[in-house]
Amino acid sequence: YLQLPADQTVLILHAKVAQKSYGNEKRFFCPPPCVYLTGPGWKLKQEQVKGKSRTIAAPLFPISRTRHRVGKIGVNSYLETQKLNFEEHCAKALYISDADKRKHFRLVLKLFFSNGQEIGTFHSKLIKVISKPSQKKQSLKNTDLCISSGSKVSLFNRLRSQTVSTRYLSVEGGAFIASARQWAAFTLHLGEEGEFPLREGYVRYGSVVQLICTATGVMLPPLIIRKVTKQYALLDVDEPISQLHKCAFQFQGSDGMYLCLSMEKVIQFQASPCPKEANRELLNDGSCWTIIGTETVEYTFSDSLACIQDLVSPVPLITTLQVWGGLLVCRPRRLCIWQRLAMAEIPHHSPSFADKE
Repeated sequence: YLQLPADQTVLILHAKVAQKSYGNEKRFFCPPPCVYLTGPGWKLKQEQVKGKSRTIAAPLFPISRTRHRVGKIGVNSYLETQKLNFEEHCAKALYISDADKRKHFRLVLKLFFSNGQEIGTFHSKLIKVISKPSQKKQSLKNTDLCISSGSKVSLFNRLRSQTVSTRYLSVEGGAFIASARQWAAFTLHLGEEGEFPLREGYVRYGSVVQLICTATGVMLPPLIIRKVTKQYALLDVDEPISQLHKCAFQFQGSDGMYLCLSMEKVIQFQASPCPKEANRELLNDGSCWTIIGTETVEYTFSDSLACIQDLVSPVPLITTLQVWGGLLVCRPRRLCIWQRLAMAEIPHHSPSFADKE
């Protein structure tokens, strides 16, 4: 392993909250959960699997369509799952119905090689179920739906509530774009007026913030986040921001210039002052964004090309390690080996305990 690392990484990106569907209506998760597979171990393992399956007449799944791997994802292990499109990396047709009474749930991802050999089962972080975005003034006494500085968010724009018109703020080739195919997670940092020392706390309307793409590090200039009501930016609102709120981003120091999309381009839009109310500015459709918190789960493992008789699935998630007698010191790769040799000594966290975290 030290001479030829064969790490396989499964990366799951998803929203922190999901709107419940009612009746025949299907409120698909927005942004859709995304899965990325990285690391040299995938190619090496696939070559091993391919060698074993040469005697089989035909693979269980079409290799040309799945590129050697098949993924199925759903809201739990028992309900209907959706086949994952690895070319787009996302599952666009997931939803949670009103028959499901859970207040929180985890996505369940099952991966297979093209010959049907199971890779493992992977879980997302907890997702909170809401009926609709809260219209009440948020209180810091209940922070479940608030957005904190340093957390990750996604921004999307949807014209007239039409799902087909949804575009996400993303980054491509070092430039910001409005994409209908992919979304990006951004770290949202609070700052001070004039300068930008990062600070902690919950984000409120009227705050100066900075958005930094977690994948590329590309950032936007300092922005003032404004609450949006009926396509007006409210300049005097000072309350915590909540999940799935409509908001706008005014460029700091500008005279009513806002972050805006035009088709796939991200531009600046000049808002119009409201003649009757000085605390409002009129926006266009492309300047109104919906904000939602996101989570990332990363599983990294290595089979070391060994033959494993019993599949370790669901993949265990280790949250705490303890050093005993100086055994684990300064060599992370030895830490990985120690984990495999002493797996029985790692305490097991029951699902009920995990749900309370």
